[in-house]
Amino acid sequence: MQTLEMDYTHGDVVASHCHAHDQLIYAASGVVHVSSERGNWVIQGGHALWMPAGVSHGIRTEGAVSMRSLLLEAQVETCQVIVVSGLLRELILAASRMLGVQDGDHVRALILAELAGAVRVDTFIPMPRHPRLRTWCERFLQAPAQDLTLEQCGQQLNMSARNVARLFQRELGMSHGQWRARARVMLSQQCLAAGQPILAVALDHGYQSASAFAAMFKRILGYAPSQCQNPRPGERTLSC
Repeated sequence: MQTLEMDYTHGDVVASHCHAHDQLIYAASGVVHVSSERGNWVIQGGHALWMPAGVSHGIRTEGAVSMRSLLLEAQVETCQVIVVSGLLRELILAASRMLGVQDGDHVRALILAELAGAVRVDTFIPMPRHPRLRTWCERFLQAPAQDLTLEQCGQQLNMSARNVARLFQRELGMSHGQWRARARVMLSQQCLAAGQPILAVALDHGYQSASAFAAMFKRILGYAPSQCQNPRPGERTLSC
């Protein structure tokens, strides 16, 4: 097991790369955007991305980020975002201070046990392979409040609205509206976790009211945005 410790400032970018071992990317503070050919993940404090070996990915940071990564031979099959328990957090931090091989083996076994039982959360934003559509989607992620119709999207891509609709279905398996709603909800979680008011988050992500935003949030994630801010006892595994 190898531990990587990295601290970043706002807006830092790490070029696309991959590792020979599975990687656990843990955001001890700040927000980390991880992008791959398949799509994007949003990782905020208290979450970690478990990534299989050989998957190329780039990183962009938001805010001051303290990131810890573990390289493990865990043979995870798919990229997964997990909730980092208090014990797992301490184990990750302890791994960076390990000196003895025997202690390292013990900590590694505990980490793998915690990972096996960790709660999975959905923060994935699928991205298309089509070059022009991918560029458009990446621009949308930078400004999710924009409310472009399918026709306006087509004008920007120099395509008909019908062709754009077909392209979304072919590349992403969902409509333009469904992808836009999913992207907004996934990006909004970091703002909610930071304690921003739900109405402000709704307006910043293209919704005209808190109720409309909350309805879409619950439809996609299965729980209310308020649980990201003030989870009740027993609901921590659902919070952002």
